[in-house]
Amino acid sequence: MDRAALGVLHVARSVLEELDLEVVLDRVLEAAKELTGARYAALGVLDERRTELARFKTIGIDDATRGEIGDLPRGRGVLGELISSPEPLRLADVGRHPRSWGFPAGHPPMRTFLGVPILVGKTPYGNLYLTEKDGGEEFTDADEQAVVLLAEFAGVAIDHAGRFTGARERTDELERMVTTLEATNQITQAVAGETEIETILELVAKRGRALVSARTLLVELERGDELVVATGAGEMPDGLIGARMPLDETVASAALRTRRTQHLDDELNRSRFDQHGVGRFIAADTALVVPLVFRNRTYGVLLALDRLERGPGFTPDDERLLEAFAASAATAVATATSVAAEHHRQRLAAAEDERRRWARELHDETLQNLAALRILLSSARRSGPSEALDRALDDAVGRLEEEITTLRGLITDLRPAALDEFGTLGAIEALVERVRRSGLDIDLHADLAYENGRAPTRHTAELEAAIYRIVQEALTNATKHGGAKRAVVEIDEDDRSVRVVVRDDGSGFEPGSRTDGFGLLGMRERVELLDGRLDVESAPGEGTTVTAVLPVQRRGDAALHAVRRVGGE
Repeated sequence: MDRAALGVLHVARSVLEELDLEVVLDRVLEAAKELTGARYAALGVLDERRTELARFKTIGIDDATRGEIGDLPRGRGVLGELISSPEPLRLADVGRHPRSWGFPAGHPPMRTFLGVPILVGKTPYGNLYLTEKDGGEEFTDADEQAVVLLAEFAGVAIDHAGRFTGARERTDELERMVTTLEATNQITQAVAGETEIETILELVAKRGRALVSARTLLVELERGDELVVATGAGEMPDGLIGARMPLDETVASAALRTRRTQHLDDELNRSRFDQHGVGRFIAADTALVVPLVFRNRTYGVLLALDRLERGPGFTPDDERLLEAFAASAATAVATATSVAAEHHRQRLAAAEDERRRWARELHDETLQNLAALRILLSSARRSGPSEALDRALDDAVGRLEEEITTLRGLITDLRPAALDEFGTLGAIEALVERVRRSGLDIDLHADLAYENGRAPTRHTAELEAAIYRIVQEALTNATKHGGAKRAVVEIDEDDRSVRVVVRDDGSGFEPGSRTDGFGLLGMRERVELLDGRLDVESAPGEGTTVTAVLPVQRRGDAALHAVRRVGGE
């Protein structure tokens, strides 16, 4: 029993030194092998139903032999005997037992056998299996008693280690919950005190990255049929922030379509990431792609790349944490987006109201006064005999008529009646004709669905105004600032979007070296409000090309769009 006492002492020391369950199992296995002089030792852990082995740890078999054996045993044959009858089992030749299934190819020969169950309390936990005692001898009664004693103490050690491991896991879970709550609370506070979308996105990226210890965390947002890398935290190459890519065929599109987290261990997702997504800009071994969803509307994804601590793979806990965080982040993004859109809308509405007011005042006061003056001068000319007076009056009347014509054009520019009465194409044709009279040669090519009978209803008022103002501002810039002689206006529409292109041969400018004027700023705000895209290409001496792509919105859907803007659905 001295060897048994040494074995028990070894296990006791292992519990005192290390309460990690895996370490305890390894040391119990080593102690059983040393205690009995067995060449091979194994410890099988039962599954939850205690009908077969869930795990099988061995010592004495090298990696090459283990690879030849193949799948680990599940508890059939002689090993299953101890599962169905948890009592010590000692055999001189394991192959002669009635339940023996024999050994798989590559398995080393084994004859002598000693099996002892491990109980935690009165519940079977697993079994110790020992084979091939030194010298080819059989296992003895003393060996069996020693291993039984070892198994009893092992049950206590496993129980203690399991309790400690469970407590530690609960502590870790609480710490993760606290971390998540802190991150969520910061996002919630940001929503209450900050409405700038850039600030919100930066906070989301930094807190999300810290939460799962990611090498990089990116926030990708939907912009129509494109995906934009809005911001990020961690390691990033130059040019990644602001990068645009078609939404289709990306991992983000799969996450947004299924509303579920996606991983790169999926072969299709790996291909999407490398060929169509940010994998073209930054390499990653693993990733979590978590959708941002608020009130059943998708806004984009959080993309976490490569875990720094114990990585690069992310754990299931990391996934749950980032999903919980993404729910709060989506609320913040939706709120900030809604506020930004409402600000844009209010500015544009105020501008349109101001245009209407000026148009009304010019029409009701200035034009009427000028018309009355013209009548007065005409009367004076008829009553006076002087030829000089006649010439002066003629000149005054001519000038007044020119001013009236100019003011009528100004009124039309401020709020074109043709846009309300005849729609987009009619208003733009009238606009182009007026600008042509200023000396700019303009080619107009327009293909709009409603005007050509491909759609039953007109665009929404917002979309019609945006198309008109973009063309108007682009032509105004071409004539007043670019000194252009020729321009081309192209408007095309398909089922999903309206594409507006205005090109001119003016002096051009350097977009990156100057601040957008009011015209370009107004265009950008209109386009962003409608979830569209605006590109301005220009260079000194090279002319300017303005391209806007706007999602189609029709008047029958106006109420739905309004609900989505206000409620986020």
